[in-house]
Amino acid sequence: MKRLFTAIFALVAVMSLSSCSYNSIVKMDEDTKAKWGTVQSQYQRRADLIPNLVATVKGVANFEKSTLTAVTEARAKATSIQVDPTKLTPETIQKYQAAQGQLSTALGRLLVASENYPNLKANDNFTALQAQLEGTENRISVARMDFNTSVQAYNSAIREFPANLTAKMFGFTTKGYFQADAASQAAPKVSF
Repeated sequence: MKRLFTAIFALVAVMSLSSCSYNSIVKMDEDTKAKWGTVQSQYQRRADLIPNLVATVKGVANFEKSTLTAVTEARAKATSIQVDPTKLTPETIQKYQAAQGQLSTALGRLLVASENYPNLKANDNFTALQAQLEGTENRISVARMDFNTSVQAYNSAIREFPANLTAKMFGFTTKGYFQADAASQAAPKVSF
């Protein structure tokens, strides 16, 4: 009788731990999805600013067409990649990040090339759009950090005991992080 009571108690204890873990994992999973939505929203904000920036540049300066074309093409590619929040694998995050990185590179070339056009730098619309773009880049950085923090909490939770049992039972898997672009690992060369 004592063995039966011990077995029932152990079963109830495991089940109560399991259900608490399940609810916690679901909350963390939803938090990660919400943070991903914020990341996508900030990238979309940047993509929405680009047509206005390109139009302003075209209207003010006889700008290099190849630079404008590169920005437009990079924007089209970046906005065409959609990631399902339920499938935030490292591969899908990396693919999304690569497309956004190409857009960042093209925008960087546009802004550097704009330095050669004093009329463009003096244009109020261009200056305002450039400031909005800078603010958006800061928001993207914060959103990415928040997302990575959320992913870290989620990934840690599904690997801890006894939550790892619940995670395996219900199919919760690890999510991918945003990582620094490979190009950002090299120090920039400065020459005078």
